[in-house]
Amino acid sequence: MQLKGLVRFFAIALIVICLYQLSFTWFVHSHENAQDAKAEAWVKHFPSPEVKYPGNKELQALYADSLAELKKERLQRLLDSTKDTKLAFGLTTYSSAKEKELMLGLDLQGGMSVTMEVGLDGLIKSLANFTKDAQFNKALDAAVLRKANGGADLITLFRDEYSKLNPTGKLAPFFAARSNGKVKFDASDDAVSSYLKEQATAAFNNTYRILRTRIDRFGVASPNINPDPAKGIISIELAGINDKERVRNYLQSTANLQFFEVYTFESRDLQNGIVAADKAVEDYLNGSAPKDTAKKAAVETTTATAKADTNKTATLSGLGNTHGQTAKADSNKINSNKNPIARLLQFTQPYQDKGGKPIYPAALGYIQAKDTGTLNDYLRMDLVKNKFPSNLVFMYGKTESGDPKMKNILMLYAIKTLDNGQAELEGDHITNAAQDYDERGRIAIKMNMDKIGTNIWAKMTTRNVGKPIAIVLDNFVYSAPNVNDPITTGSSQISGSYTIKEAQDLSEILESGKLPAPAKIVQEQQVGPTLGKESITGGGLSFLIAFIVIFALMLLYFNTAGWVANIALILNLLFTIGVLSALGFTLTAPGIAGLVLTIGMAVDTNVIIFERIKEELSRGKSYQLAVNDGYKRSLSPVLDAHVTTLLTAIILAYFGLGPVLGFATTQIIGILLSLFCGILVSRLITDFYTNKNRHFEYFTGISKRIFKHAAFKFIEYRKIAYGISVVILILGVSTFFNGFDEGVEFSGGRSYTIKFDHAVSQSEITDELKKVFGEAPIIKTVNSTHQLNITTSYKIHETGNHVDSLVEQMLFNGLHKHLPQNITFNEFETKYKQSSQTVLPTISDDLKAGATKATIFAIIAICLYIFIRFRDWRYSLGTIFSLLHDVFVTLIVFSFARKIVPFPLEIDQHFIAAILTVIGFSMNDTVIVYDRIREDSKLLKGSSNAAIINRAINDTLSRTVMTSLTVFLTILILFIFGGEVTRGFAFAMLIGVVTGTYSSIFVAAPILVDFAKNKPLGKDETKK
Repeated sequence: MQLKGLVRFFAIALIVICLYQLSFTWFVHSHENAQDAKAEAWVKHFPSPEVKYPGNKELQALYADSLAELKKERLQRLLDSTKDTKLAFGLTTYSSAKEKELMLGLDLQGGMSVTMEVGLDGLIKSLANFTKDAQFNKALDAAVLRKANGGADLITLFRDEYSKLNPTGKLAPFFAARSNGKVKFDASDDAVSSYLKEQATAAFNNTYRILRTRIDRFGVASPNINPDPAKGIISIELAGINDKERVRNYLQSTANLQFFEVYTFESRDLQNGIVAADKAVEDYLNGSAPKDTAKKAAVETTTATAKADTNKTATLSGLGNTHGQTAKADSNKINSNKNPIARLLQFTQPYQDKGGKPIYPAALGYIQAKDTGTLNDYLRMDLVKNKFPSNLVFMYGKTESGDPKMKNILMLYAIKTLDNGQAELEGDHITNAAQDYDERGRIAIKMNMDKIGTNIWAKMTTRNVGKPIAIVLDNFVYSAPNVNDPITTGSSQISGSYTIKEAQDLSEILESGKLPAPAKIVQEQQVGPTLGKESITGGGLSFLIAFIVIFALMLLYFNTAGWVANIALILNLLFTIGVLSALGFTLTAPGIAGLVLTIGMAVDTNVIIFERIKEELSRGKSYQLAVNDGYKRSLSPVLDAHVTTLLTAIILAYFGLGPVLGFATTQIIGILLSLFCGILVSRLITDFYTNKNRHFEYFTGISKRIFKHAAFKFIEYRKIAYGISVVILILGVSTFFNGFDEGVEFSGGRSYTIKFDHAVSQSEITDELKKVFGEAPIIKTVNSTHQLNITTSYKIHETGNHVDSLVEQMLFNGLHKHLPQNITFNEFETKYKQSSQTVLPTISDDLKAGATKATIFAIIAICLYIFIRFRDWRYSLGTIFSLLHDVFVTLIVFSFARKIVPFPLEIDQHFIAAILTVIGFSMNDTVIVYDRIREDSKLLKGSSNAAIINRAINDTLSRTVMTSLTVFLTILILFIFGGEVTRGFAFAMLIGVVTGTYSSIFVAAPILVDFAKNKPLGKDETKK
């Protein structure tokens, strides 16, 4: 009675707490919907885009975006002004309730997630005072390359590479000067490695802190930031963000502000260097360069880029053309390799001041953004580098023209560095920065410096009166004004063609601080709000249908006892969602899939218990005794089944495989609550009802007939089953030769989901994009021929803030024929691009390694548990064969059917989640059979092992089929209605449920007969 009272207390307390917690979500949504209606009404006072700009579609689109931005700002203002408004009958405020609501992930409301890798190569260079030592830099470059293809840490790799290049050399002299005494000049490499690892840890923590500060300024309601120091990555989710370019620039900026002197065409060294470099590249392209330099150059450039646009002469008007068109030269008169550098650049010309003195612009010339890769290849050649001063570095910058046609044009600068390649004045001396306006009314960033910075700045400006000084942020020239007079106050500004938002972002980056170790985006996913709504609709529909189907099935099969299972199911779902909300978890599309699966697995506990009660009733026991024995004898198999499933869910959550972490979290909470509701709450309801001299009916007409007196000879057919297993083994091994379709997460690349207004030809799209990318992308239909998923590895190895935008622009150009006429790139981004994902090869290798480890750990953990639980190695052996059988069947289908089924079958994170879940669920069935075998072996002493196993399988057959059926139905509903995000996961689960049921009966159990045949199946009780 005391235990029942405790269960009753906890059940009531959980109901109250969960309803209270979920009420915040209800009240917040009601308040936000009311404010959204007010913002919508306010925006309607403005003229519509069609009225404002009749006939001009491009201006209409821009104006519509402005209206949307106005509405967003208005809504935010309304929400900010009502943050102290009382909600929930005056019990809480909006701001307080907002912190407690159930949050939706970016895949449900749209937004962006990025995985950032903290690069330590920049930190190592900084700690070594940017040494020019060739062996040091070569070792570091090699270590970075190895790090991209492996899991070892960069510092260890760097030490190994340096030892290879210089076996007798010491690392200590490089770091002693800047270590503040922490590294002595004669210190061992072990000591240096320890020092570097300490600095790396501190740098990672500081980078995380600064990124946290920057993200807080985005204004995102609930940003999700997860640092992983072991892997050196930081995962960030920004739900509701739609300005991806701003996010990329904002997060990847290291805030490395520097002030440099500039080489202009006034310098004879620069003039001679340009002419000599141009001739050297021309000779190389024509094959007339000296052999030694040609060999070096061949390593440092690529023929493909070298040939780009070499038969074109650039003009400023041509550079400004958005389609990249340039005036063609007469190919009969001009050699295609003539003046390769000069053809890419339009050089600037000096102008005269009032006194007739020539003024040389800070920039050398203009270049199209798409040609910078070719120019960079040329400038990296040794035969080009040696034509310029050793302290000259080329950098790019934006044009200050407001002409939109110039947005794809960059300016090239020749920067004068110190001997170690650094700037005379660094941004570390900036004390504060803020968005402001310059004397011409242009948007600018105002900065103040400390005393040291003020002194250096005064010397630099005094030395360069009448000359430009470049203001550089992260190796990009933001401004290069001429110095009119010495600046001795330490107050300066960066001005240029910025928007207010860009200027605010830059000033905030400078305020929050310089990243001690640069962080780059190695994985990126963007989900549009349209696809987010579809995910909510699909997930919600599958959840509702699954609930109704299982609810009805329980009543149809278990009669009035089905109400007990259904009440437990309702409470399980309420508790799961309530706990997720209370713990601050974010609900994602995989999380909804986890809830749908929870529906199927939640009733499994009651199915196991009720089937045992029915068995006891069939033996002639009274209802009260049958219920008592049913609950008592079901406890062991229920616990075993849940523990095995829980183990795989914990392993999945531990390895944190990206978006499926939400699924794993939901599953863990659902499993634990299933035990509470299925065993304790169900028993409480049953006892409460039977104490009134009533009882539940457990049989219906259907359930009385199904598997009644089942006596199938399963063991006798085991040889046939073994033959099938051998075929599966052969096919499973052959899948590694037949291959798989890897998702972008495992293969690396960029993936885009594009929705068209009409059905499109997959082959036509492939041909068009092959012309643009130079390689055929992987294209798959998503739901219908109106929607395609396009994956390309184009420029995936190139880094930089502008690479993603360039690839998307080229994708837009390639699809232009299949989109409406006069469509703008912005319309394509917001209306037709449903989602995008970018994964660099580095992170894809990490994900593969994590997936492999998770699968192996899951199999080992379950086998170990089974061995401890049953104290017999044969049970563990049967488990191994059964699990491998399930995994192989799933792999076979995904390998050989990938070209047949009308939807993508990809090996990705969702597939791994399905494999682990299948492993856990398969053991759910297997341990039920194993528990009955162990029980029957004690009751049927003297019977053969084959007879005991046959009886155990037959006695549990209805239980096995019903548990599999409930899960199969919920997954089938998820597969049909759940949407594209979880379709691959659902399909793998469907296969796994069927093969898991088969392997439990025909693989796991027969193993016990054929290994150690004379050994009894249960523990020998006489030895106690």
